[in-house]
Order: sequence, then C-alpha cells, then structure tokens
Amino acid sequence: MVLNITALVLFFAMVTGIGIWGMRRTKTLGEFFLGGRTAGPWVSAFAYGSSYFSAVMVIGFAGTQGWLFGMNVLWIAVGNAVIGSLLAWLVLGRRTRLQTQALDAMTMPEYLQQRYGARHLKPIAASIIFLFLLPYSASIFKGLGYLFEAVFHIPFEVALLLMVAFTGVYLILGGYFAVVTIDFIQGILMIAGALAMFAYILIAGNAEIGAAEGGLGKLIDAINQRYAEHIPESSQPSVLTIVSLVFMTSFGTWGLPQMTQKFYAIKNEKVIPRAAIACTVFAGLVGLTAYFVGGSSHVFFTPETLPRFANGGINFDRIVPDLIVGRLPPPLIALIMLFVLSASMSTLSSLVMISASSVAIDLYPVPAGAVTNKDRSTAMIRFLSLIFIIISYFLSRFQIGFIVTLMSLSWGAVSGAFAAPYILGLYCKKMTKAGAYCGLFAGVACEIALFIAGVPGPLTASIAILVPFVVVPVVSLFTKPVDGDIIERTFA
Repeated sequence: MVLNITALVLFFAMVTGIGIWGMRRTKTLGEFFLGGRTAGPWVSAFAYGSSYFSAVMVIGFAGTQGWLFGMNVLWIAVGNAVIGSLLAWLVLGRRTRLQTQALDAMTMPEYLQQRYGARHLKPIAASIIFLFLLPYSASIFKGLGYLFEAVFHIPFEVALLLMVAFTGVYLILGGYFAVVTIDFIQGILMIAGALAMFAYILIAGNAEIGAAEGGLGKLIDAINQRYAEHIPESSQPSVLTIVSLVFMTSFGTWGLPQMTQKFYAIKNEKVIPRAAIACTVFAGLVGLTAYFVGGSSHVFFTPETLPRFANGGINFDRIVPDLIVGRLPPPLIALIMLFVLSASMSTLSSLVMISASSVAIDLYPVPAGAVTNKDRSTAMIRFLSLIFIIISYFLSRFQIGFIVTLMSLSWGAVSGAFAAPYILGLYCKKMTKAGAYCGLFAGVACEIALFIAGVPGPLTASIAILVPFVVVPVVSLFTKPVDGDIIERTFA
C-alpha cells in the first residue's frame, strides 16, 4: 500500500510540474489546443496511442470481451494496431495536416464547415460531440474508480474525486503542450506496465494450470480449453460479432475527433511515416497485452468465482482489477496502476479538450485577428475543461439511466456522424455540402434506430459508420457542388 501511494504522489507531482511548464508556454488558443502545430513523430505517436487505450478498454472492455470471446479477443488488438493506428496515420495524417492548416481549422466541426462551405454544419457537429463524448469520458472515470477502489481499498466516490484532480491539473493549466508531453511519458509507463503485466500473467497463469515449466503456448491452450467449458458454444460470439467489433474499434477511430486532432498538430508531413510505425508498435504491444490479460481470466476464474453485483449479474469491470490485485506482486501492482492511470488520463484529456472546444471554439465565434477574443477563448476553454471534468464525475458517480444509454451509443454515433464527411472530404473534391449534412444525420440516426431495435452494439456501430459512406456520395451526385474557391484552397 505504501509503495502504491508513493508512486501515485510522485506521478501527481510530475503531472503538476508539467502542467505549470505547459501553462508558461501557452499564450494563444492555437497553442492551448494544438500546441502551435509543432508536435514531432514520437510525441505525436505516443499521444495518439495513449489516447486510444483507456480504463474503458484496459479494464472494462478487456475484461468483458476477454471473458466472452476467449483468445478471439486478440483479433481486436490486431485490428487496433493495423487499421486503427498504421493505416489511420498513412491514409489520414498527411491530408488532414495540410487541409486543416490551409483552412485554418482547429477542430473537426471547424474543418467540416470550412471544407464544405456549410455555415450551420459546425454548431450541429459541435452539439453531437458535446452530447456523446461527455458521457464517454464519464465511463472512463468509472473504470478508473473501480481500479483505485481495488488497489487502495478506498470508496469508489473518493477514487473518482482523485481522477478529477489528476486530469484537471495538467489539462487546465498546460493545454496541448502539457497533454502531449505527459502522453509521451505516460506512453513509456504504459509500455513498461504492459510488458511487466504480460510476463507476470504468463508466470501466474502457468502456475495456475500446474505447468511451472510451461510457456505461452500451454497457457493459450489452457485458456481455450477452459473457455469452451465456461462459455457454451451457443453463447460464443459469431464471426459477424467478432468482425463488427474489430471494425468498430479500429476503423471507427478514423471518425473520432479526439483521435484525428493528433493529425492537426503534427509539425509537418515528414513526421508521418515515423509516427505511423511508432504508433503501430505501441498499439500492438499495449492492445495485445490488455486483451490477453482479459482472455486469461478463464484460468483464474470460474463462472462461480467471477466478481458479481448484488443481483447476481457479472461485474465485468471488476475482473481485471481483481485479477491484478489478487495475482501480481505489490511493486508490479503499482506499475500497472500507473499504466492504467496513464492510459485513462490521456484519453480523458483528449475527450475533455475536444468537448470543451465544441463550445469554446465551435459554438463561440472568435473573430480573426482579435487577440483579446482569442485570449478570452483560451480562458473559456480552460474554464469549460474544468466544468466538463466535474460533469463527467457526477455522470460516472450517479450512473443516470439516460446517460448510460448515451455512453453505449457514443462511439457509433460520433464516428458514424463524422467518418464519411471527413474522410471523403479529404480525398474527393466532388463531395457536396448537402452530402455532408445527410451523412452526418444518417450516421447518428442509424446508430439510434438500430440501438432501439435491439441490434448488438458492435454491429449497430459498424452499420452506422458504413451507411454514410453510401449516403454522402449518392446525395453529392444530385446536389450543388462546393464553391470552386473553397475546393482550390482545400486541395492546394
């Protein structure tokens, strides 16, 4: 316990120091939100990768899918690394950086408005971000709260308050400079934590199955065998479920504003190849480890010993924390705690910054060249970041039914709304304003309609992401083209 507290205090001191340093470097809105577009390859790669993985994935998602999918869960990690990281950088990075600079756009709503010459697209897009990403940040607080409750034996509510303090200090003070700097340091912690966790789970897993001399192959065989015993064949996921889950968590990130923002901020296009490779290695390492640990729960638990709620339902969010606390040595628990904390804080800071920008930048106009207004917007985005962190705390604390529903809709709704207008807009000059509007509404409408109809979540999100890729070009064929001056400036 002393070791865990010491590690936490040192980490908090580092975060505070970097936040103060970032505040001294941040004078304008562009510096606060994009760091002046000066991020190098390693910082950019680690910022993207660490924002990809959070307590939602490492704790809740890995525990849930690891138990339900067994070793098939590793396909998600492969998709995250190859599609969600490598291809995302290579396909989106260069054009996003060049076009957002040409259009002087700092956010996804601002880019879409400028790219399509659509005056009302920005506030609509900003409202979608605010409505769906804020509950998503609350779900991350929830996952962290369970981890801290298990490690420190403190009440869930107190753990949530600690997360508010951690995230708020460096984000509100330092902005993007502080975020990416801490992301880089946290990325190193995440790699160290992932490698150490994998090694000890491998040792503990082989000990559990009575194969002290066993290796990875024997442990995987045992996991597959026990998975078949624990999950009846009729309850095992179909190929369609696995494919849709891989698609949702991999290609789905291409339309998430908190991920694409990392492309806006890179120093130049020469950064992209190195950042793509570094990010892919990072995502593969962290993702494979997290999901492997989730799948290995079958050798550490039985259906009877799984953590459960008072009503008897399985508490999937407690599987990984209970496994970590119950099986790993104290020094490693401290490292894993920092690993998960780092992953979650990176994602939280990105989500809060994007949510705050949806009001401070996209819904609050900043006249060009008006320095005082830009300063005012920087103060506003700091204030809104604090407000959104506090709101996220209350949402995760009280778990209001409507908000929980929005959490489950968030990934598909946001990516469904933005992926097609954004990606097609990067590459095709013939996409029109009407096509962008229809694609935006089609994505959100599909997600909500299919959710109400009871279609499984991953399949719902995948369909919501894909449908606008048909809607946008079809509508664009029959509607007025975007003004030639806008196209020339965008693709210059």
